Amino acid sequence: MTDIAHTLIIGGSSGMGLALARRLLAAGEEVTIAARSRSGLDAAATDLGEGDRLHLRQADIADESSVAALFAGLGVLDHVVVTAADMTRGYGPIRDQTLDGARSVVDVKVLGPWLVAKYAAGQVTGSLTVTSGIAAYRPATGGAVVAMANAALEGLVRALALELAPVRVNAVSPGWIDTPIWDDFAGDAKTERLQAMAARLPAGRIGHPDDIAAAFSAVMTNEFLTGTVLHVDGGHHLV
Repeated sequence: MTDIAHTLIIGGSSGMGLALARRLLAAGEEVTIAARSRSGLDAAATDLGEGDRLHLRQADIADESSVAALFAGLGVLDHVVVTAADMTRGYGPIRDQTLDGARSVVDVKVLGPWLVAKYAAGQVTGSLTVTSGIAAYRPATGGAVVAMANAALEGLVRALALELAPVRVNAVSPGWIDTPIWDDFAGDAKTERLQAMAARLPAGRIGHPDDIAAAFSAVMTNEFLTGTVLHVDGGHHLV
């Protein structure tokens, strides 16, 4: 590894990925953020305000040629983190779901990380960490596709931990985190729904992006951790 660690964060232009980028940059590390949206990348760069240690790459995790080009344009990496997700077509009664909608979730949540592993192999030296979710353990009515995708991703993690060794492969599994995605899911009911969940959780509150960024950092730096799912959900998987 180099003296200054270099981490690629795919999906790092907002939410948990952006919080991780901020944390790593503050520690003096080098960060490359990859995301589909050019405007999102530009907004992240403005937010982070870092110079030579921050790099931006436009890429679509669900498109193999895009993933291949992303890694072809980068050198050796210490860590790769995937926080990208697109659940916009993942919720609703199963009788109303479409195959195309289900595939759009699986493409980003499962096959996307699989493609990342394919092209990161031989290029990443330390760890690959992906983002699972509470839906694999506490599925919601109307959330079969999301539960399926998260559970499948965790199976992929265990297999990749063997195949990519000694590169470590793990998943971080967040619970309910206060990120902009809730504006799309809940709209005006966002605050009410988050408060109701906070009252149920042993931790007594909803998570914040910084909570997940700290978990990613811990997983990335623990050299004896691989093939594992770290729950960072305020105890949601227990209740």
